[in-house]
Order: sequence, then C-alpha cells, then structure tokens
Amino acid sequence: MLFRLAYLAVTNTFAVLRLLPMGDRDKDVEILALRHQITVLERQLGVGARVRFAPEDRAFLAALLTSLPREVLRRVRLLVRPDTVLRWHRDLMRRRHAGSCRPKRPGRPPTVRSIRALILRLVRENPS
Repeated sequence: MLFRLAYLAVTNTFAVLRLLPMGDRDKDVEILALRHQITVLERQLGVGARVRFAPEDRAFLAALLTSLPREVLRRVRLLVRPDTVLRWHRDLMRRRHAGSCRPKRPGRPPTVRSIRALILRLVRENPS
C-alpha cells in the first residue's frame, strides 16, 4: 500500500506540473470533462451500486480533500459523500497515532511496593 501511495503522489505531482502552464479556460474545460465522466460512470453503475476504493486511493483522496472547507467539499462532485471522505481522514489519523498511543504493556500498572506492604499489614491487623 505504501508503494502505491507513493506512486499516486508522484503521478499527481506531475499532473499538477502539467497544469501550471495551462490557462484558466483550459482547466475549466478539463474539469467539465472530468465531471461529465463522473456523471456517466454514476449512470452506468446504477442507483444501488457502490464504487469500491482501494486503501491507498482512500488515503490519497482523504489527504487531498480534507484541506477544503466542508461547504466547498459538499459542492465538489465526488463518487462518495463528503462525510465519507472525512471519515477516511479520521481513520487515517487514528491509525497513524494508534501505534504511539498504545501502552507498552497492557493491563493495570503495578502497585507501588510501599502501598502493597501497607495493604498487607492492614489485612493482617484487621482480618475481618
């Protein structure tokens, strides 16, 4: 997955470089063409069908789209709902921080030796 994600990042970097010399009109035409292709794909899939994204595609889309404000994200034409993209981003962040937040040893931490000795002394002195 990491290799595929790196590949997506590199290819999209080259795509951004390709867009730099283009004018606004050319970019608008390309955006309209891409939106039309999404419409055709949705129509071919049907009403109940769902698009399956690979984990690296989810990670790339989540990293790319979460910088947009929520109201802009709702206006963007996507194959998935904006809430889904935000959930993907939350899952990414949860997995990223899961390793560092996990305790080294599971379970209750050991009791301090002096407290343990005090408890045992109280039990001996008061058996009831």
